[in-house]
Amino acid sequence: MPTLSQDGPQDRRVWTLHLGDDENRFSPAFLDEVDGFLADLAASSEPAVLVTTGGGKFFSNGLDLDWLGAHPERLGEYVARVQGVFERVLTLPVPTVAALNGHAFGAGAMLAMAHDHRVMRTERGYVCFPEVDILIPFTPGMNALVMSKLTPRAAVDAMTTGHRFGAEEALAAGIVDATAEVEDLHEAAAARVRHLAGKDRATLGTIKQRMFADVVAALRLPEA
Repeated sequence: MPTLSQDGPQDRRVWTLHLGDDENRFSPAFLDEVDGFLADLAASSEPAVLVTTGGGKFFSNGLDLDWLGAHPERLGEYVARVQGVFERVLTLPVPTVAALNGHAFGAGAMLAMAHDHRVMRTERGYVCFPEVDILIPFTPGMNALVMSKLTPRAAVDAMTTGHRFGAEEALAAGIVDATAEVEDLHEAAAARVRHLAGKDRATLGTIKQRMFADVVAALRLPEA
């Protein structure tokens, strides 16, 4: 299950959201934990940045399809919960970075996209949007989120092919901003945002809300 920790001096505090050491799929309990941790960070007042990462082979494999298969009548509620987490990360009033320790698939890749920055491990892992191959079209909100972070060329290549982007390919496409070896990954990610920890939260939050207003509106649409 996810955990939240803090380190560093008070004026450059790094909050680390660790998603877990397994596939880190978005079960309802997982979403509750992550959303609660993000709410704690949003409610704090000291200078802070967020690094989101995982352990082992996966950053996140995304939607919990086994749970959905057992609860098909709750699809709309479930998708709304997932997209609510995307919205919270996207508009969090502190600088954010995803440190991709391993595979980021589907909604797991979308979670990474919701961050301000992305740093990917060089030795292992793919970023992949497999929706075209698993017959699950992007919701309007998910579509808007991914397209807000990628160039039109990268969006077509990623969203219509199901291609698995390794670290160097993801960097070249602009899907991630940097790469690092696994032992340096967390620090490389934190270094991209630590110096921004003192940005005024009210101002930064308003900028993000206005910058991504169309994405937020799409993420709030009910599942058809």
